[in-house]
Amino acid sequence: MRAPRFDRRVQIQRATPADGGFASVEVWADHGAPIWAARADLSDGERWQAAEVAASVTTRFTLHRTAFARGLTPKDRLTCDGRSFEISGIKEGGAGRRFLELTCSARTDR
Repeated sequence: MRAPRFDRRVQIQRATPADGGFASVEVWADHGAPIWAARADLSDGERWQAAEVAASVTTRFTLHRTAFARGLTPKDRLTCDGRSFEISGIKEGGAGRRFLELTCSARTDR
């Protein structure tokens, strides 16, 4: 197995509740400093539903397994190259569990 190429800077974001005047709303804010990651696009697709075409991409980001990275959850999201990715799964990877693999998806039609 080839070692991942950590050539992308990603920013983790975490939602925090804020008062929207009438109700509590979630506001996304940067969580921690940008970190290096490897990116591999897994699949892309289009969906036609209710007269709307939605395009998306599924991507796997590989991060070094640090104390910060171990604290990530699917409630967080990350940004890479100006696009926001929702995290759908997190698993350990690599020899000796040195990495975390985040399976993410993003809309590509926006």
